[in-house]
Amino acid sequence: MKTEINHTGIWYDLLGTRGPKVVLLHGWGCSHQLMMPLAEAMKDQYRLLLIDFPGHGLSDEPAEPWGVAEYAEALAELMTRLDFSPASLVGHSFGCRVAAYLAANRPEMVRKMVLTGAAGLRKPSTPESEARSARFRKLKERARKIESIPGLRGLGERMEEKLRHQYGSPDYNALDEQMRKTFVRVVNEDLAPLYPRIQASTLLIWGDADTETPLWMGQKMEELIPDAGLAVLEGGTHFAYLEQAQRFQTIVKHFLTEDTEA
Repeated sequence: MKTEINHTGIWYDLLGTRGPKVVLLHGWGCSHQLMMPLAEAMKDQYRLLLIDFPGHGLSDEPAEPWGVAEYAEALAELMTRLDFSPASLVGHSFGCRVAAYLAANRPEMVRKMVLTGAAGLRKPSTPESEARSARFRKLKERARKIESIPGLRGLGERMEEKLRHQYGSPDYNALDEQMRKTFVRVVNEDLAPLYPRIQASTLLIWGDADTETPLWMGQKMEELIPDAGLAVLEGGTHFAYLEQAQRFQTIVKHFLTEDTEA
């Protein structure tokens, strides 16, 4: 199914007919398809809402560059239209950014949260990363100067695009120009100030071999979120929820069901 929110077509689906309400939120560059193994395991005990975030899967790109706030507001509007609130949120990576923002700003809509491989904290800069950024800025400035020279416009554009591929992340380089602006807004947001405001009981599930969102991020979120616990999946990467699916599903269902009436 598809609906329009903030001038953007958003795909969603509803599964299950009984039990607590749960929203499944995928990561950046993915779609609801990666949440389907979890949905299949939960649909007999829960009412599920799956969504493709704008710019992903079957949803349209945002009409203008969005940040985490716009994604969370669109989710809140969808949940309101579908009478799917309050609900628990289960998010992976980028989906955890949206979940955390919603929980901090609309606490009445969120019962519990499960965050796995959660993005939201900035990695500390290193001398190497600062030097790399400085090189990129210098070379980008040079390319733009060439761009301004009559007859060399195409050369400057090609140089800048080559720099983007050399210095940009794979996620960034896979996007078109419009979604790159959204991506930059999203990844530059540090959500640390939001975590202490989260009232929902939160379970953090992390692979200890996650290099995208290292384990220290989960440990820091556990410190910042008032009612949070951390479960570590040994050997799990950023996609531990798929690699150790049965274990992950068991932990999630136990956490969401305890102290809750169907």
